[in-house]
Amino acid sequence: MKKMSIVRYKPKPECYDEFLEALQTLQNERATAVPPAAWTLKKDDEIIRVVIRDLEEFSSDVSNTNWLDTVRHLLQEFNEVDRHSIPLTGEIVEPA
Repeated sequence: MKKMSIVRYKPKPECYDEFLEALQTLQNERATAVPPAAWTLKKDDEIIRVVIRDLEEFSSDVSNTNWLDTVRHLLQEFNEVDRHSIPLTGEIVEPA
């Protein structure tokens, strides 16, 4: 079973390029795999990351949480609840 994560970030305008580079470096191996398992999207002033992982890998991977702590200063808060990122994760439904 695979999971897909979509995470929205809103970099500070003066930190946009620096954050984009840090995010691409974090997931470079997944993004350049065949087939790719990570994509970066730009939408207005946000950067959106889409990643596909196996369930086992997803459960054991806490590196992204630690990584966010290292780049939090580059981001604007969305609001008091979501803070610096808006994540959404779910199981990929395979065709019947």
